[in-house]
Amino acid sequence: MPRGKHRRPRTNPLTRRVIVAGTGTAALALPLMSATTAGAAESSAATVGSVTYTTKKGDSLYGIADRYDTQGGWKQLYKDNRKAIGDNPRLIHTGLELKVRTTKKVSSPGKTADQASAPAKKSSVAQATQASVKTFPDNLDGWIRNALDIMGQNGIPGSYEGIHRNIMRESSGNPLAINNWDSNAVAGTPSKGLLQVIDPTFASYHVPGTVYDPFNPVANIVAACNYAAARYGSIDNVNGPY
Repeated sequence: MPRGKHRRPRTNPLTRRVIVAGTGTAALALPLMSATTAGAAESSAATVGSVTYTTKKGDSLYGIADRYDTQGGWKQLYKDNRKAIGDNPRLIHTGLELKVRTTKKVSSPGKTADQASAPAKKSSVAQATQASVKTFPDNLDGWIRNALDIMGQNGIPGSYEGIHRNIMRESSGNPLAINNWDSNAVAGTPSKGLLQVIDPTFASYHVPGTVYDPFNPVANIVAACNYAAARYGSIDNVNGPY
């Protein structure tokens, strides 16, 4: 394990920290679908309809908005559901029913919201929704691919090879890895997770919409790559302690 002094950020860490329910990538829910009527489609060509999404363990607003191509992204999703979510968009409890605007057409045109959400329609709606949702395996390959998808949305550079190479050096692919012996640990900020990020660095370079937990594999990769981009231009340029 590298000593890791390089991981201390040059900016002040966030003072507010939160815990999001669960870890890992967002789980797929089978929401009830409601399509827009012809009149609504004419008024907003970009919006096809909305779904009622029940939050699962490990969900984040960014991940939900990305799956359904929500116009306005996670910020619009939070705005639409602030009453249900509360004042902290990073704290997503399981079991919340969120109204999600989607630009993906997942049901037949002309149905009303009540018709689309009727019990008799659940099966066909679930199949249509399942085909349009991005999912990633809950393993190292899936974590990296999920992180790359989020990085692409946020303009953070990096390649699969560059991320995988550094993960294998730093943690051997263990998302729960922690260094309790180096200088960072002695200072009270041990390196954590797949890319061995200390808490102050994670706080400074955490990307909104990912789980606020350095042991979450996707959040850890994205934050580390965000830090590497700021300091080295890209995680691809890192070939040793960083």
